[in-house]
Amino acid sequence: MRPLNQTDLQPLFAIKYGVQADLAWMKYNGPYFQDPVLTWPEYQKLAPSFCADPHRQLLLIDQRVIGEVTAYWEDGDLHKWLEVGIAIYDQDLWGQGIATQALRKWLRYLFQQHQELAHLGFTTWSGNPGMIRVGTKAGMKQEGVIRKVRYWQGNYYDSVKFGILRAELK
Repeated sequence: MRPLNQTDLQPLFAIKYGVQADLAWMKYNGPYFQDPVLTWPEYQKLAPSFCADPHRQLLLIDQRVIGEVTAYWEDGDLHKWLEVGIAIYDQDLWGQGIATQALRKWLRYLFQQHQELAHLGFTTWSGNPGMIRVGTKAGMKQEGVIRKVRYWQGNYYDSVKFGILRAELK
């Protein structure tokens, strides 16, 4: 893991949205929001903020971009409730423990950066069993389920909340 710089933007775009990108990740990353597949010009407009964001880092294997980790303040300007995200954009890398290892490292990093925080969490949906496994394997606890609130392709799914306390992170 490492922070992004300007030279990372094209490789990140290529694996995330490019012509040969494996867009399978979009089927699990909140597809009910119907986020668009960005074009390079659209991505370039957003990209400057990515490099300046202390809550966004690249995931790499052998210096090759494979995904990213993110975090955002759930409570806005209060800055006491930080939610995390992780995405590995190549589905050939799923199920190998890479996301679990990266999530643990990201959680440790965020707790080091934010000494005042007692809790970190993420929200997923019951249609993403891989992320549920990653959270569990990373030592997080399922903290809540909001039943049947995520509507996708004619079905309702649960929203699932995971969290970990600083004292629980191993």
